Parts: sequence; structure tokens; C-alpha cells
Amino acid sequence: MTQAFQFRVKGMTCDGCVRAVTNAIKARAPSANVAVDLAKGTVTVDSADPAVVAQAIEDAGYGFAPA
Repeated sequence: MTQAFQFRVKGMTCDGCVRAVTNAIKARAPSANVAVDLAKGTVTVDSADPAVVAQAIEDAGYGFAPA
């Protein structure tokens, strides 16, 4: 079983941002389980490589940091 990890996502301000982040991650890691919390500004992911997720977030135009 893969352990979940969490990033803080900088720049998410709306539901469109949530969709953009989710879609970017799922495009790179289709089997990932992705949960975005707009209020907290975090994304929790499992079943994916953290480096792949970080790059997907950055490529979608958002900043990130370990939560």
C-alpha cells in the first residue's frame, strides 16, 4: 500500500483551481487518489510519486510546498 502525502498548493482561489490541480495530477498519475481542500490550500495524494505530483502542480501554474 502506498502512503499518502500532502502538499500545500499556493495560488488556489476557486473551484476552477481545484479542478485544474486535480486534472493536472490525474493526467500524470491516472491511478492516483487525489483530494484537494480549497479552504486549507492542500492536496492529499496516494498511489503516485510525490515528484510527479509536484511537477504536475507546478506545470499547472501553482506553487507548492510540503504540508
